[in-house]
Amino acid sequence: MNDDNGGRNRPGGGEFRRERSRPIPPGDRRSSRSGRITVPSPAVRRRRAGLVVMSVLSVLVLLASGTSWAITGWMSGALNRFDVFGGLADGDRPEETGGLTFLVIGSDSRETLAEEDRSALSVGSTPGRRSDTMMLVRLNHERDRITVVGIPRDLWVDIPGEGEDKINAAYAYGGPQLAVRTVETVTDVRIDHYVEVDFSGFVGVVDALGGIEVCLPEAIDDPKAHLDMAAGTHRVDGTEALAFARTRATPRGDLDRIDRQQQVLAAMLDQALSSETLSDPGKLTAFLDSALSSVTVDEGLDTSTINELAYQMRDLDMAAVTFAQVPIADMDFWTPRGDVALLWDEPAARDLFADINADRPITGPSDEPSAQEEEAAEPVPADIRVRVFNGTGTPGLGASLDGSLAGAGFQVPDPASDWSSRDVPATQVRHGAGDAAAAEYVAGTIPGAEVVEDTTLDGEIQIVIGFNYTTFNAPEVEAPEPEESPSAGDAPLTTSTARDNICG
Repeated sequence: MNDDNGGRNRPGGGEFRRERSRPIPPGDRRSSRSGRITVPSPAVRRRRAGLVVMSVLSVLVLLASGTSWAITGWMSGALNRFDVFGGLADGDRPEETGGLTFLVIGSDSRETLAEEDRSALSVGSTPGRRSDTMMLVRLNHERDRITVVGIPRDLWVDIPGEGEDKINAAYAYGGPQLAVRTVETVTDVRIDHYVEVDFSGFVGVVDALGGIEVCLPEAIDDPKAHLDMAAGTHRVDGTEALAFARTRATPRGDLDRIDRQQQVLAAMLDQALSSETLSDPGKLTAFLDSALSSVTVDEGLDTSTINELAYQMRDLDMAAVTFAQVPIADMDFWTPRGDVALLWDEPAARDLFADINADRPITGPSDEPSAQEEEAAEPVPADIRVRVFNGTGTPGLGASLDGSLAGAGFQVPDPASDWSSRDVPATQVRHGAGDAAAAEYVAGTIPGAEVVEDTTLDGEIQIVIGFNYTTFNAPEVEAPEPEESPSAGDAPLTTSTARDNICG
């Protein structure tokens, strides 16, 4: 991620007021006998459920702090809140569907970072606030499946009231409200809740977890992000994880970065659920302190709402968390103002968001043809194995047909031989139970041939030449189009689960 805002930045456009109160957390109540900090400890399973809920709501699991939703008094006062939806006219918004959709923003604000922290994190000092990362997180109506869709920051869209620009500029122009309105307009998906996390929150959460594991298929060297990482698996702390999640120094730029952010999200979720964070009062308190101070949510995302979701999703498995990103048609779209942006594949994107609205699972394309496709597909000579028998006694007839078949592209592994009798009146094309279509295709090349099923055959077509044989008509086969390596913008929708994204 870089520091531009799409080329335009309205002074003061990204500023908004956040209200916050900070009561004394329960963890600060000391026992009169021991002096030790004690934290109310609801069932670990309930805490795990809350963690799952809020983990997937953050840009990089930054809201893994969801464990704290069980600590009601502390939680309701520790979060920053903003009236995101108050200014949106409900009649102009997409309809409610029964599921819940969260817009998750990773803000690149440096306002709360000291100069030495900015330097240590390699985040620069650009003023203002931008939505550096955007994700749609969908909880289905049954609350047993989560879909996370990454939205590239450089996606070229129409921002209501501002005209065409990169989608991350919406936040700079009008804060969370315009960001929500823009995403709803371009996706036709209703946003029910808003979650925002900044740099410091991400680093603190990773460090509170004791670090995470990330893996790279190839090395990354990004001096700007202070990241020099070899291919393979690495244990990283918060600062290194931030650099890993922010860099765009790979061939597919922002799209690769979304993949890495989703990997980090899964790694943090896995680490939190498998560590002692939830059961150790001291670690839990540190974890909450790190996460909550840098999180902003809409006013409707109250403690009772999250507690209810946590209960409903208490048995959610990581395999039920699916990641994808908006399909892209053009990675190098030159905007009217002369910079490069991304254009989405509109038909594929519409299908994706329609599936989300309908709570249908999203899946990538299957490598296997469907039964209907297999049935409709016309056989081709290269896929058909043929053996020829002469049933007439005319010398050389079988060898001649062998050569014609091979020349037309059929598989002819064995030379022609004589049939058991030499008085076959009509040419036969014999086939096993699963090769009827192939036999019909072969019979079409030999005038007067009849198709005969032979249950002893499996995968081979036999031609028995009869006295009515006159000629072989080679089929017309279209030359296959050369396969092209898909560009980054032509890649089909791909999906993965949180479990898939954990380094093996």
